[in-house]
Amino acid sequence: MIDLKLLRANPDVVRDSQRSRGDDPAVVDQVLEADAANRAALKEFEVARAEQKSLGKDVARAQGEEKQALLARTKELSAQVKELQATADAAAARAVELARSLGNIPEPGVPAGGEDDFTVLRHVGAPRDFAAEGVEVQDHLAIGEGLKAIDMERGAKVSGARFYFLTGIGARLELAVLNAAMDLAYRRGFSPTITPTLVRPETMAGTGFLGKHSDEIYFLERDDLYLVGTSEVALAGYHSDEIVDLSDGPLRYAGWSACYRREAGSAGRDTRGIIRVHQFHKVEMFAYAHAEDAAAEHERFLAIEEEMLQALELPYRVIDTAAGDLGSSAARKFDCEAWLPSQERWMEVTSTSNCTTYQARRLNTRERVENGTTPVATINGTIGTTRWIVALLENHQQADGSVHVPEVLRPYLGGLERLEPVR
Repeated sequence: MIDLKLLRANPDVVRDSQRSRGDDPAVVDQVLEADAANRAALKEFEVARAEQKSLGKDVARAQGEEKQALLARTKELSAQVKELQATADAAAARAVELARSLGNIPEPGVPAGGEDDFTVLRHVGAPRDFAAEGVEVQDHLAIGEGLKAIDMERGAKVSGARFYFLTGIGARLELAVLNAAMDLAYRRGFSPTITPTLVRPETMAGTGFLGKHSDEIYFLERDDLYLVGTSEVALAGYHSDEIVDLSDGPLRYAGWSACYRREAGSAGRDTRGIIRVHQFHKVEMFAYAHAEDAAAEHERFLAIEEEMLQALELPYRVIDTAAGDLGSSAARKFDCEAWLPSQERWMEVTSTSNCTTYQARRLNTRERVENGTTPVATINGTIGTTRWIVALLENHQQADGSVHVPEVLRPYLGGLERLEPVR
């Protein structure tokens, strides 16, 4: 949730934010109206409550008819106070509800526009020239089936479309990627964490995921619980309603979890193989930081993601995501996209978002300052996920159907330097 003080003082900043995201700026005026109604009702409530307290003293001193008149007025005021409090509470709830629908304010320099209006910041590594090497490019599923690593047919039989089995070397490869990611995060100061994958509605809402993309989330109505699409959700809720100590620097966690996404709006997109599926595993970095340190921490997250991509020997590019493609909680998001040889395009494999104080305000996560408490900033970023197998198999495929294993993964695969097809 954005700061209501900022909204009152600089509503045009929030209106511009809404426009840059492709959202309705009129919501800003609706929030202001509800907030004004709340403050007006509170003022009337306080006046009536003060009179009520004063009358209480007068009643104690009065006699006869005067006392009866004062008692009648006291009864009248009591009903009025209750009504004004209810009016103020309703207006406050309305203001908060509307304010929660506002997306975070993009950081200065974020490109305007939608999904296709990103800015490319850099390219790292060059895609292989497979033709020059005499390699006929196969997609990740064909390679994975040759390795007996991916079984889509039985995944669909057991669970339906967009489910799969990782088998044999496929399962080992995923564990290798995730363990390598967790080890890197640990070396960079993150505390390893295995997180819950079911969360309460207030936790899911607090992270900002129940907005216009809520149809992507699995909800267990009988249990009133949501399945997470990222361990970011559980980690954002980890310190909810707490005052955290950041005196020694940011609190950093690396969460390993299964993730679930309905992919409701992606029919026909990347439905072959394991690019866009309903269940996958992921290691997610998450930090709580001073608000003024959030941008620097965000750059640190990006550097760690790039370190992992370079260790996996993958050509990639980094993009600065446009405001309309940020998601409600992010003020800035950098995506890393690996080259996908079979489709000759860039494919997102990881992203990192600076959510400033947006999530912490909703989840009531604060730190102590000189004059009380203030919301902290939250930053998240992926460092390893099932989708990385796609990029690994395609970029490291060989003419004989085998797959080169980057050195960083070999300790997790018993020293294997090459994945061999099963004949």
